[in-house]
Amino acid sequence: MQTSLLFFDDYHDPAVRLAQQLEIPYQAIKLHRFPDGESRIQLPEPITEHVIVCRSLHDPNNKLIELLLVAKTAREMGAKQLTLVAPYLCYMRQDMAFHAGEAVSQQIIGQYLGDLFDNLITVDPHLHRINKLDEAIPCQQALSLSATRPLGEFLASHNKQYMLIGPDEESHQWVSAVAAIAGFPYAVANKTRFADKNVKVVLPDIDVQQTNIVLVDDMISTGHTMLEAAQQLFRQGALSVNCLITHALFNQETSKLLKDSGVESIWSTDSVTHPDNVIHLDKLLADSIRNLSL
Repeated sequence: MQTSLLFFDDYHDPAVRLAQQLEIPYQAIKLHRFPDGESRIQLPEPITEHVIVCRSLHDPNNKLIELLLVAKTAREMGAKQLTLVAPYLCYMRQDMAFHAGEAVSQQIIGQYLGDLFDNLITVDPHLHRINKLDEAIPCQQALSLSATRPLGEFLASHNKQYMLIGPDEESHQWVSAVAAIAGFPYAVANKTRFADKNVKVVLPDIDVQQTNIVLVDDMISTGHTMLEAAQQLFRQGALSVNCLITHALFNQETSKLLKDSGVESIWSTDSVTHPDNVIHLDKLLADSIRNLSL
């Protein structure tokens, strides 16, 4: 089945790297946003039987409507299989209603994407109470990849000994896997969240004096968890603190906040285009695409 890759300009460089890794043709989707907020989409002609749409879904609301327009138009133009590569997948956190009347967005958006695409590939989705991605995205193949190998290999390439710390209990799955790949010790802190920007982090009972620390998690958004952890580590005598993450969801204000606190570097994958990207995911994604059953 002939395959091509389509992408939006907001994810240009990682999408091109992925297409080149797969050795398939690629083109940008033409997008125009009108003053009233509506989107006009134009796909290139001709369309292949298998179309890979590559777009990371941070800042998701416009993007979700635009994916609807892309998927429906591609089907009308003759596409037989549609695969969405969304290295960051939105709306996965709200997996149950915690208060009366709350929308369970994971189920709603998951069904929406499952109806549009035959296959979906993402990286380190923020899942709480489900074990497999296809429980949230009901399509032919819903694949959840982990960036822990490229993250671990990145750290191992440094000529330095690190102690890895997960800033909260949820980070355990990532920090333990990265530590095993990189060959470094690790520990996990405890966190209590009072509000989006109000957290309390309790560090594990370990000696961090004169130690190079890497805080490992799946994402940074407001940065307050990492900030609280970093400040405590410095107070306890850490020599250096860096952050290693899959998804860079933060803005330059957050970056400055962390750097001003003493954090040396924030290393992220290119799941979300960001100035702190240092780790490319094209090989990881390409290997998964090659193994799809089409």
